[in-house]
Amino acid sequence: MESTSLEKTGFFARAWLPLKSLPEKLKPKVAELASQIIKLGKDDPRRVAHSLKVGLALNVVSLLFYLLPLYNDFGVSAAWALMTVVFVFEYSVGATLGKGLNRGFATLIGGALSVVAHQIACLSGEIAEPIMLGFFVFLQAAASTFIRFFPKIKAKYDYALVIFILTFSMISASGFRDDDIIKIASRRLSTVLIGGSVCVIICILICPVWAGLDLHNLIAANIEKLGNFLQEFGNEFFKTPKEGETEDDRSFLQQYKSVLTSKSTEESLANHAKWEPGHGQFQFRHPWNLYLKIGTLTRQCAYRIDALNGYLNTEIQTSSEMRHKIEEVYREMSLESGKALKELALAIKTMGQPSAATSIHLKNSKSAAKSLSSLFKSNVWGDTDLAAAVPVATVASLLIDVVACTEKIAQSVYELASMANFKSIDATLSPEKSQIRQQDDVKPPAKVDCPYVCVTVNEPTPAISGNENPSLTMATRISDS
Repeated sequence: MESTSLEKTGFFARAWLPLKSLPEKLKPKVAELASQIIKLGKDDPRRVAHSLKVGLALNVVSLLFYLLPLYNDFGVSAAWALMTVVFVFEYSVGATLGKGLNRGFATLIGGALSVVAHQIACLSGEIAEPIMLGFFVFLQAAASTFIRFFPKIKAKYDYALVIFILTFSMISASGFRDDDIIKIASRRLSTVLIGGSVCVIICILICPVWAGLDLHNLIAANIEKLGNFLQEFGNEFFKTPKEGETEDDRSFLQQYKSVLTSKSTEESLANHAKWEPGHGQFQFRHPWNLYLKIGTLTRQCAYRIDALNGYLNTEIQTSSEMRHKIEEVYREMSLESGKALKELALAIKTMGQPSAATSIHLKNSKSAAKSLSSLFKSNVWGDTDLAAAVPVATVASLLIDVVACTEKIAQSVYELASMANFKSIDATLSPEKSQIRQQDDVKPPAKVDCPYVCVTVNEPTPAISGNENPSLTMATRISDS
C-alpha cells in the first residue's frame, strides 16, 4: 500500500512540475504577442478603427433578430444581413462600396432570373420540373464560371459572379419546396440591401479610409524613395569603403526595393478607388489610370536603380585623371535626377503643379547625360584596362537610362496635374519663388532731387576677396557737375 501511494505521489509530482513552470514559459510569449499587437496598432491606427466599425455594423444588423417586429417580417432570412456584413465590410470605402454594389446587383439579377426559371420549370409539369431546374442551375453555373476567367471581369466583377451563382442556385432549389418563391427572393434581396447599406454608411461616416488617397500617397512615396537613392548614389559610388562598414549603415539606400513589389497593391487600390464617390480634392472621374501609368514608369526606373545598387561596392580601378573627368558628370546626373524626382513627388503630395525647379533639374540631368556621351566618344579611356572600364561604362549607361525614365515620369506627372486640376504654381510657390515674387512686388523708389543717394543691400553678397565686407551700406555723393 505504501509503495502504491508513493508511486501516485511521484506521478502527481512529475505532472505538477510542467504545469508549475507553464506560466513562466508563457510569460515571454504573451509579452511578445502584446508588443506585436501594440506595434500593429501604432503602425496604422486605422486598423483599430476598422475592427471597431465591423463590430458596430454587426450589432446594428443583429437588431433584425433582437427586435420582434423586424424578426416577424424577415424571419431566418435576417441571417443573410449578417453574412453580408461579414463578407462586404472591407478596409477601405472603395472596396466596401464595390463589394456592396456587386453583391446587391448580383442578388437582384440572380433572384429575378431564378424566379423566371422556376416559372418556366412549373409549366413543364410536376415530373419534369426538377429536371428543368437542374438544367437551369447547371447552365448558369457553367456560363458564369467560364466568364470569370476573363481578366477584366475577374478584376472587377468576380465577387458579383460568385454571388450570382449562389443566389440563383439557392432560390431555385428553395422554390421547389416552397411555392412562394417571390417572397423568398424579396426577403433575400432586402436583407442583403440592409446589410450592405449599413456597411457603406458606417464605412463612410466613421473614420473613412479612402483607397484613392492611399494610392495617391503610395505613388508619391515611391517616387520620393527613388529620388533619395539617386541623390546619394554619386557620393556612395565614388566613396572609398571604410573598414567595418556594413550594409546596415547604408540601409537608407535600400528603401527603393519596396517599389519593385508594389504593382499588385497599386492595381488593387486603383480598382477600389474607381468605386469611391468624390471626396476632398479627388473629384468624380479622377484619372486613377494615370497613377497606374506613373507607377509602371516608377518601377522601370527602380529596376535601373536596383542594377546601379549592385555597383556600389565595386572598387573603381581607373586613373585619377579619368576618375576626375567622370566623377563630376556622374554626380550631376544622379543628383539632378534625384532632385527632379523629389520635386515631382512633392507636387503629387501637395496636389500642386510641378515647380519650375523640376524642369531645371531635368534640363541639368539631360545636359550632363549629353556631356557624358560626348566624353565617352572622345579618347577618355586611354590605356585603361577593359576589366576596369566595363563597370564604369555600365554605370554610365544605367544613369543615362535613369535620366530618360525620370523625364517620362515627369511627363506623366504633368499630365496628371493637368487632368486632375492640381493647384496652379502661384498657389504652391516654393520659398525661393516667394522671395522672388516679393522682390518683384517692391516698387522702385521715386526719383528725388537730392545730391545724396543711399543704396542699401539687404541680402549678403558673396565677397570676391577675403577682406571685403559682404553686406554693404554706402552713401554716394553725386556731384552737381
